[in-house]
Amino acid sequence: MRLLALPLIVAFAVLILWPLSSVVIDSFDAKGEVSFGNYTEVLSSAYYQQSFITTLWISALTTVIGIVFGILLAIALRARGRGVRRFALAFGSMGANFAGVPLAMAIIILFGMNGFFTILVGKLGLPGAFNVYSIIGLTIAYCYFQIALATLLLTPAFDAVPVEIEEAASLMGVSSARFWARIGVPMLARQIVAIAILLFANAMGTFATTFALTGTSVNVVTVAISSLVSGDIFSDPNLANAISLLLLIVLLVPIIASQIIAGEKRLGKDPSAGPQR
Repeated sequence: MRLLALPLIVAFAVLILWPLSSVVIDSFDAKGEVSFGNYTEVLSSAYYQQSFITTLWISALTTVIGIVFGILLAIALRARGRGVRRFALAFGSMGANFAGVPLAMAIIILFGMNGFFTILVGKLGLPGAFNVYSIIGLTIAYCYFQIALATLLLTPAFDAVPVEIEEAASLMGVSSARFWARIGVPMLARQIVAIAILLFANAMGTFATTFALTGTSVNVVTVAISSLVSGDIFSDPNLANAISLLLLIVLLVPIIASQIIAGEKRLGKDPSAGPQR
């Protein structure tokens, strides 16, 4: 059995441990000296602090939007026929993977200076024009694949809620909205938190869509890392490694917190733990 696991161990070492160890070691190389200089520069720089704040804000906002719309769509699809569900999930799968340059171009065609909706709103004399190459346009682009991914992941979880519970609540006079607010959604709290963390990590690590849509006009972490790696004038790969590790730490915090909370809930529900005093 150990020999069967050897290819997996080798692949894990080559694809994850080796690059990660290289990033960790190089992040402590500050202009030829082994020190915390790169981390000190990142934590003391207003520019890099703003990049983390902007990235966290966009990621948190689009995660909340994605979860809210994903829950509503998952509940709506639960009551639909198999054909409608298949079409919706296929569309959600396409939307979740429709990112990068194609998504940026689609957003520009729809909401750019000469975009379809921009021209339509202007002809109708309605307010609503905005700069698509700003944080607003970036938020719209993120919401596109965040909502699609949330719907794709939440639908199976909501399908797992027994129909008998919903029917029993309905017989007692409980409305559908109240059932999901008081019973259904709390039952799936752990799954929703796990999916929210996945959406948050997905938004934090997005680069292609951001760079294709806004270039360097919006200060986010992934674009800052790219500028340090591929920049012709201000290239500093070791500083980029330090930022990458700080980004990894930011992503690990909610993951570890959710695991701790989930562990405490399981411990609280363990019948072998005995009565709590």
